[in-house]
Amino acid sequence: MNVMNYKGYSARLEYSDQDACFVGHIAGIRDIVGFHGESVAELKLAFQLAVDDYLATCERLQKTPQRPYSGKIMLRIDPGVHAQAAMQAEAEGKSLNAWAQETLQRAITAGL
Repeated sequence: MNVMNYKGYSARLEYSDQDACFVGHIAGIRDIVGFHGESVAELKLAFQLAVDDYLATCERLQKTPQRPYSGKIMLRIDPGVHAQAAMQAEAEGKSLNAWAQETLQRAITAGL
């Protein structure tokens, strides 16, 4: 999966056959911010301009811009899996948070 990133924001990208262009939206926020371009270079510039415009609009409206992700997640998992993960983390001399982050990063890198 290819992702565009700019100033902490990521883009969800599609190709519109009807419009013959790439279309994108800022991912992970409730506000709807879209952009488009006919080439990758145009799409990248449009994304950056959309993020800059979103941040400027929020500032002008004295509104806190939404951030895509806080870094905090709440998981509900089987207690046995929780126990095994905690034991594995302890065996590796890590906190459960550090172990989970490394495990998730490995899964992402592997293409999951």
